[in-house]
Amino acid sequence: MRVREYDDTATAADPGAVRAPYDPMPHGPAEVGVGPWQGEWPDDPRYDSELLANGDRRNVVDRYRYWSMDAIVADLDARRHGFHVAIENWQHDFNIGTIVRTANAFLAAEVHIVGNRRWNRRGAMVTDRYQHVRHHASVPELAAYLHERPGGPVRLLGIDNLPGSLHLETTEVPRDVCFLFGQEGPGLSDAAREACDGTFSIAQFGSTRSINASSAAAIAMHTWIREHADLSSGEAWRG
Repeated sequence: MRVREYDDTATAADPGAVRAPYDPMPHGPAEVGVGPWQGEWPDDPRYDSELLANGDRRNVVDRYRYWSMDAIVADLDARRHGFHVAIENWQHDFNIGTIVRTANAFLAAEVHIVGNRRWNRRGAMVTDRYQHVRHHASVPELAAYLHERPGGPVRLLGIDNLPGSLHLETTEVPRDVCFLFGQEGPGLSDAAREACDGTFSIAQFGSTRSINASSAAAIAMHTWIREHADLSSGEAWRG
């Protein structure tokens, strides 16, 4: 049987269509989410009338099906964690979108883009709509913002394999912290190193000099989750 070329609008009603190579769920159902609401509409201000009428195919967990974007953000804001993530953006790093998506998954307080305001959003898969993203012209500006937070200062810790860096695996990560990542390749800039309250390194055992920036960010964020997040509720294990 001849198989059609891939189609990024493929649905369950069109099983002959081949998944696009960038499809985030290549082995799952061809159509994610839910269709139009069946029956009487709920009387709840969190629900969006357009989504109830047309269905909800967004990249959100089932808890938020049919909720408006503002309602989802408000619910996330009530539960956000105490860590921040910052990325230097001097060369339009393609890792930024992936870092934003991971920060959303681990419910970071905020994501900070340092340097160029524009960044490639494709890897974020629209999660930046639900994540607070701030821009800072320089790392000193970011450090001042963190140190003057109304709820108390947030420590700025760089992640880079630098001489004198503490070991992420054997050091207690502060609860109120911002992980700062440099550009893919050169790592943290000189200005960033001077502005940081300290630096961590991630243990490596192979031949490569460094690991991907988005991978390093995921490791750092998950280290915070293991130490400080409330894992007693089933709410932590959802997809």
